[in-house]
Amino acid sequence: MKRQSLRLFLRALSLLVISHITAQSPNGWRGPHRNGVYPESGLLKTWPEEGPRLLWVTHDAGSGYSSPVITDNRIFITGLKKNRSQEIFSAYSLDGKKIYAITYGSSWDRSYPGTRTTPTIDGNRAYVISGGGQIVCLDTENGQIVWQLDGGKVFDRRPSTWGTAESPLVYDDKVIYSPGGNQTTIVALNAKTGDLVWKSHSLRNRSSYVSPTLINYNGKKQIIGMTEHQVLGVNPDDGKIEWIFSDWGQSATYKISPNTPLYKDGQLFICQGYNIGSFKLQLNHDLTGVQVLWRNNDIDTHHGGFVLVNGVIYGSNWISNSQGKWVAVDWNSGRTLYENSWAGGKSKGSIITADNMIYCYDERRGAVGLVLPNRKNFDVVSEFRITNGDGPHWAHPVIKDGVLYIRHGSSLMAYQIKG
Repeated sequence: MKRQSLRLFLRALSLLVISHITAQSPNGWRGPHRNGVYPESGLLKTWPEEGPRLLWVTHDAGSGYSSPVITDNRIFITGLKKNRSQEIFSAYSLDGKKIYAITYGSSWDRSYPGTRTTPTIDGNRAYVISGGGQIVCLDTENGQIVWQLDGGKVFDRRPSTWGTAESPLVYDDKVIYSPGGNQTTIVALNAKTGDLVWKSHSLRNRSSYVSPTLINYNGKKQIIGMTEHQVLGVNPDDGKIEWIFSDWGQSATYKISPNTPLYKDGQLFICQGYNIGSFKLQLNHDLTGVQVLWRNNDIDTHHGGFVLVNGVIYGSNWISNSQGKWVAVDWNSGRTLYENSWAGGKSKGSIITADNMIYCYDERRGAVGLVLPNRKNFDVVSEFRITNGDGPHWAHPVIKDGVLYIRHGSSLMAYQIKG
């Protein structure tokens, strides 16, 4: 019995180690699975009239649209230096005290300057991609650069109108970067050294603003990425592009593709704004092709993301660059359940979920709403307004250990949302 118990323990341990090695890092863009879902419990179901308690605020993160990443004892975030020519990687203690700030790469200095990349933290390493296309690995303890590669030059990247806005996917000691262009579409670098592991063939398309994600279906893993006009499935072992989808259903001459697709049970939800609409794809058994299950023109998310809660997709749509409504769509049928405005002139924005509640962040006026998910209407239970910071309210909120983190420009705020 003792030997059998030992064998079972060792087998479970080996499976745990393997799953850690082959899974994508859980500390990065939009939560552990890149889907806006944060595994929290015991959160407040209503807030005081003035909003949840502000724990602290700092104004020295540097301007940007990226989100913070919180580990057990530190907060990491990217921002622009005051001269806006370079990007900085900063570490804070959990009470908002800056520990260090390191310059790591060139910024995007044209339309809407500001950092785009949310760091990916894997063990004691942080991975970022600058607006100028540099891929950088840093030591999280002291901020020192471990390695860096000018991916824009090396891979002859071909960015879209607003530069590189990709948060790196890290898994199995690889860092994934999507330069686009005529040389390649997507590449994998050695996470320890920055050396090239593989690069895909070129689809001769500009890059998108999508942060790729890793899925697992029928025991096979695949990277889901996007170019400006295509969705693609990539073999994570050798970079082979195994399928391409480009049937948007209407003209795709103007696309931004900023939203990481949702994945569940072999199905993908894609939604990109600018009246392209949305659709759900079914992967075939061996991940070599997809077919369209349904299309929906009501949910048309600009760049705020979307979440899946209890069989319903929640997000916002694009009416104009400053206007949009909040929409709910049935996951299985694609039927629109509601399309509502947020009262008081508030607009579209970013969205996350935790503990069976939805958190919406209005990009126009900076309202933060606590929303009860249902199939009938946009039910805002509580709300308050962000008054610190400046510029568009484009950074996606983050929840960690009962604290809601909101970034607005150079300001980063922490709110207590657990009783």
